Amino acid sequence: MFWVLLLILAWLATGVSCTRLCLAALRAASLDTGASPDADAARGHDLTLYEAAFLSGGPARVADLTLVSMARQRRLLLAHTGWATVVDPRGRDDMERSVIGAIGPEGQSRIAPLRTATAAADSVRRLADRLVAAGLAVPDGTRTTVAGGVRQVQAAAAAVLALGATALLLPGQTPGSDVPVAVWFLLPLILTVSSLVIARIEVNPGSRWASPAGQRLLGTLARHSAASGDDRTYLTSVAVLGIRAIGEPELRAALAHRDHGTS
Repeated sequence: MFWVLLLILAWLATGVSCTRLCLAALRAASLDTGASPDADAARGHDLTLYEAAFLSGGPARVADLTLVSMARQRRLLLAHTGWATVVDPRGRDDMERSVIGAIGPEGQSRIAPLRTATAAADSVRRLADRLVAAGLAVPDGTRTTVAGGVRQVQAAAAAVLALGATALLLPGQTPGSDVPVAVWFLLPLILTVSSLVIARIEVNPGSRWASPAGQRLLGTLARHSAASGDDRTYLTSVAVLGIRAIGEPELRAALAHRDHGTS
């Protein structure tokens, strides 16, 4: 009856991983209860484009928005070959100054490392802290905990399959009833898969950066910008949708460029 030991291991992996994921999902869902001390103020908050970019795509999206905004104002040249060149060295806000500082005194840099450096800048971290304090962004710990819980349940599902296959391949491993060995391992497998499905439904993929309150403000921003019909509408689309919303082919190619090896 060695297969019973394998079954115990399967249930242990399933129980621990599913419990962790459920607790993480509950903590993420609690963001919608207005637990933040600034949650009431968030209801009347008018999102800036940088804030919308962070809530939609995180630090990388903020970097992309800043580069696109500067390029459209002809203060930064983004070449489709993957190079960024400073035209106007005077940054108009903290984000732009972070870009110029990341490019360096030579005034030219590869776009890929520039995006990375800008996304990791102090100005972006301060923006994230303000959004979390206002109850609009998901705290970093919550994001990583949910993601870790999902990975652990996925690993548990794979372990159940491996243990079940091992039990079936072992000679003479038959249960003392009419229930096949595979059925006993099917139960923890169903539990792991069900937990992943529930987490997928309950923990909205769009909430990786934005809390439920932040998502509602994003919807309001999109409606208002669509009615304005000016350049802000264009930048709002980039903030919410990313570089696929860029209309200029060369600018889109510049930001889609990825460095491979040394140039």
